[in-house]
Amino acid sequence: MLKTLIQKIAFPLGLLLALLASAQAFPTRPVRIITPFPVGSGPEGVARLVADKLSRLWGRPVVVENRPGGNGFIAIDAFKRGATDGHDLIQLDNVHLTAYPHLFKKLPYDARNDFDPLLPLFKTYFFATTSANSKYKSIAELMAHAKANPGKLNYGSWSVGNPVHLGSALLETVTGTQMEHVIFKETSQLYTSVATGEIDFAFGTSATAGPLQRAGKIKFLAVAAPRRIPAYPDVPTFAESGGQAGFEVSGWTTLAAPRGLPKAVSDKIAQDIAKVLGDADVKEKYLSFGYEPFPQTREQFAQYIQAESSKQAAVIQKAKAALD
Repeated sequence: MLKTLIQKIAFPLGLLLALLASAQAFPTRPVRIITPFPVGSGPEGVARLVADKLSRLWGRPVVVENRPGGNGFIAIDAFKRGATDGHDLIQLDNVHLTAYPHLFKKLPYDARNDFDPLLPLFKTYFFATTSANSKYKSIAELMAHAKANPGKLNYGSWSVGNPVHLGSALLETVTGTQMEHVIFKETSQLYTSVATGEIDFAFGTSATAGPLQRAGKIKFLAVAAPRRIPAYPDVPTFAESGGQAGFEVSGWTTLAAPRGLPKAVSDKIAQDIAKVLGDADVKEKYLSFGYEPFPQTREQFAQYIQAESSKQAAVIQKAKAALD
């Protein structure tokens, strides 16, 4: 009986030690980070920065593979057909995990069962942008016009279900307004149309709308954030501009591993990601992108994703948005 008891204890203990040893040895070969973002974009730049630092930390090559297009589905398909032992990771946008599951009638992935989000890489807030020559000087003035003229004020985005569209739909909900959604093929066309006054306003980030703002062609009325952004200290929050207190429109990306990866391995990857994100030069780079660090534990991040998913579900249902 004693021998049997020892065997029962020894087996799980041995398995645990083997898993821990496997985690500490990770990675054993080159690691691939698949990203749905195009070369030269801000999120892709972050992925390459993190990949370079992880490569130095791990002593193994970490390559970034761009698979843009198709709402990120091309990248996700490549990830699902890749390695399942953690040597293939994927960069996901917040909409992939929190909005698309409620927006698309059928998805080529399961947000809950296909991915294990490790940690957020960054967070970025959206600005309400208008033409530099626009008559609107504040969010209060913009929303007053929208309320007085239902369906007349328009805003733009590049598709149905992206953060700009959903943020605008959320604004309609909290202000009790009705506005027209104008869809553009490319982000560059969207903000050029803001500059010319073709559309009344659009949400944009420092990366997407910043160049035209710095060129003096568009202006930032306010930032949809809980506080002012360090890179734009003169831009008020929505509340400070006469808008809804606590109104927030943000975006973030995460590195995700395949679901089912041993926890010891996924925890090690997450810990190493957190380590490189804490470097001073990463924070400096974020400032140039208009991004902010988004420190979370894995447990906090999982809860945050769930809360954001519920929030987006309500916005999408209210907007009656749906895609095949």
